[in-house]
Amino acid sequence: MSTSCRILMAMAVVIACHLPRQVSAAADDAGHKFFETKIRPLLVEHCYSCHGPEEQESDLRLDSYAAMMAGGAAGIAIVPNEPDESLLLTALKYVDDDLQMPPDRKLPDAQIADVRKWIEMGAPHPDADGKSPRPTKTVDIVAGRQFWSFQPRHRVTVPAVDDAAWTKTPIDQFILAKLRENSLEPAPVADRRTLIRRATFDLLGLPPTTAEIEAYLADDAPEAFSRVIDRLLGSARYGERWGRHWLDVVRYADSNGLDENIAHGNAWRYRDYVIAALNADKPYNSFVAEQLAGDQLPAATESIRHERLIATGFLSLGPKVLAEVDERKMEMDIVDEQIDTVGRAFLALTLGCARCHDHKFDPIPTKDYYALAGIFKSTKTMESFTKIARWNENSIATEAEIAAKNAHDQKIAAQKATIADYVKRANAALLERLGADAKLPADAESQYEESTKNELKSLRGRLAELEAAAVVLPTAMGVLDAEIADAPIHVRGSHLTLGKPAPRGVPTVLVSSRTPAISDQQSGRLALAEWLTDVDHPLTSRVMVNRIWRWHFGHGLVRSTENFGKLGSRPSHPELLDWLAQRFIDSGWSIKQMHRMILLSSTYQMSSRHNAAAATIDPENQLLWRANVRRLEAEAIRDSLLAVAGLADFSMGGSMLHVANRKFLFDHTSKDETSYDTRRRSVYLPVIRNHLYDGFQLFDYSDASVPNGNRTTSTVAPQALFMMNGDLAAEAAAALARRLPNADDATRVDALFALSLGRQPTAVEQSQAIAFVDRFAAASGSTLHAQDTCPDATCPEPSGEDNAAAVAPTTLDSHPETPVARDQAWQALCQVMLMSNEYIHIR
Repeated sequence: MSTSCRILMAMAVVIACHLPRQVSAAADDAGHKFFETKIRPLLVEHCYSCHGPEEQESDLRLDSYAAMMAGGAAGIAIVPNEPDESLLLTALKYVDDDLQMPPDRKLPDAQIADVRKWIEMGAPHPDADGKSPRPTKTVDIVAGRQFWSFQPRHRVTVPAVDDAAWTKTPIDQFILAKLRENSLEPAPVADRRTLIRRATFDLLGLPPTTAEIEAYLADDAPEAFSRVIDRLLGSARYGERWGRHWLDVVRYADSNGLDENIAHGNAWRYRDYVIAALNADKPYNSFVAEQLAGDQLPAATESIRHERLIATGFLSLGPKVLAEVDERKMEMDIVDEQIDTVGRAFLALTLGCARCHDHKFDPIPTKDYYALAGIFKSTKTMESFTKIARWNENSIATEAEIAAKNAHDQKIAAQKATIADYVKRANAALLERLGADAKLPADAESQYEESTKNELKSLRGRLAELEAAAVVLPTAMGVLDAEIADAPIHVRGSHLTLGKPAPRGVPTVLVSSRTPAISDQQSGRLALAEWLTDVDHPLTSRVMVNRIWRWHFGHGLVRSTENFGKLGSRPSHPELLDWLAQRFIDSGWSIKQMHRMILLSSTYQMSSRHNAAAATIDPENQLLWRANVRRLEAEAIRDSLLAVAGLADFSMGGSMLHVANRKFLFDHTSKDETSYDTRRRSVYLPVIRNHLYDGFQLFDYSDASVPNGNRTTSTVAPQALFMMNGDLAAEAAAALARRLPNADDATRVDALFALSLGRQPTAVEQSQAIAFVDRFAAASGSTLHAQDTCPDATCPEPSGEDNAAAVAPTTLDSHPETPVARDQAWQALCQVMLMSNEYIHIR
């Protein structure tokens, strides 16, 4: 190599070493100059008064680089090189009604463009001095996985205990071991009448009949209670009771609520699907998969295909702002509601809290929220977002129904053709009658011959009949896949400030060895369902067995049934929870097997007897040293009233809405014409958002807008007034009185206690009941006598001595009781029984 070449190479190396530094320095100088000439003056004039050294509204300060990059209460204000992710630019652009700065007026477009350019340049600032633009705050996934609910289930060894006679199932060994650790003893076993009443209400939501009670009492076999459980689980009433529990979790309603309260005219199909699935003991993993992705599951028959399409109504049932004029906002609000529901229902996690920022308490970063959002944004939930928006409905018509519609449509088309041909011939005849040069008059039909008019009227009448009888193909609320696309991260949750796309996926903290593979050709709902029901998933089985436990015992092993995160409760028996979750999976995800395991345990069969010493150690009964006394839910109260009165209508399925699908529930007077005057079970009554049935509202019915598998129980005066004065209670009491045998008073009281409370009265209760009837009948007889004497209230006012006599007390035997008065007395006694604490509580 020549000397000249070596010199040139050395020079090139020197230039290469120094050029980047020089270019960088030049760029910094240009950036600093741009900031000082364009940006700082703007900030001084328009921002420092509220976000400067003296005042920092929303915790945002813009007079220093460090404070500027730290952001404020709303989030990071400036993301260098990413103007569309920077809240400062969003505020200046006035695109978000909730974030507009300066508040008095929008800046000129040229100044906004300068801010955009500055951010694109990397937000250069003289104080940056090569520092990182802002501290990086990330969710610590590894540390997050140490939390109990995010850890894999543990293979638990059933603890050994020293009381083999008490432990009927492994559940009892877990419970007894924990009781012994805390110096507690289990309560005695409940009596058989209490036990069958408890189990029947738990599984059916109805009281046992007297015949069922007597059959159980007469069965001395060791497996007698097991036979009761099998009978109850085989009843169609079981699916209605436990289907209603699930409808709480999935925020079921027969109307949209919110701004446009229009009818979910086909939501009942999803309700009936749930009831049928539970009656059939559909495996829970299949139950979950069908609701999330039933449209993508293979189906061997047409009926199975339709059933799975109906199941996807789960994703459509939520309340929606159907008159929202910003269609993109509406779409993302619906996606948010779906994410929140899926999170609470299946994972017991508040995923919706990560929409605007990383979850404040759980290891759920915002990017994981938008990974899920991409799945549901790629799902067709809505047919149209145009005001008033329309949710999607899928056809569930059979081939026979489609053929019938086609045939009927052909009849209509043929009739229209016949009419058109007839009119054409009639017009030709009219022109011929009017003359060769005549034009067809505008009112041609009025000039037809009378016979022609009659025939045309007949043809059109036939068309009207055909159109009135048009075949409407059945549809069901549900979803399909839409255009597939990842969702960009929405800065501060706003669809107006979009960041980088988040690849569709699931929460990272819950991903261990297997990450669900999401196809570019599908939304990802099927992959999500498969991931949720994987046998190694840490949450799905735990969450469901906890729900089952809560619905049997009044509270879950984890009391916060919708929140297994850090703000939720910790499990009272973590080993038992994991054992039950594993047993649930090993049984084929069978809910009915879980019922059998629980109800056949000594833990379930304990009495509710109070123990002062135990109550001092465990006042909330978290360790289950006795059975909890539980008030019946709203539906069970109503259904039991109808059942004991012999009034219940046990027909199943169908809609009870009085308006057509998508029609308004309220007219211009805001009067809801929905009728609840039926004797069918409560699960079939319309659930109208914003206007629930009074009987539901009074007794702590679930809010039909949010998932809730853990209803509260209140005690308020209007509940007593409902049972004292309500039409339903009065009607039930009258019908119950008519069911009593025509026998002596003691026999009638025995029958009343058996029908209403499932037991026989004590001697004191019987004598008190008969005395009540006697006194009430006598008092009613006096009232009836007065009404007979002055039926129209026209008796003269007494005065003087007569007046004194009038206010003197009259003895009850002054006017002997009448048969009517006696009937009223028995009806009153029946209502007293139906109002009693014992009647509306499970012991």
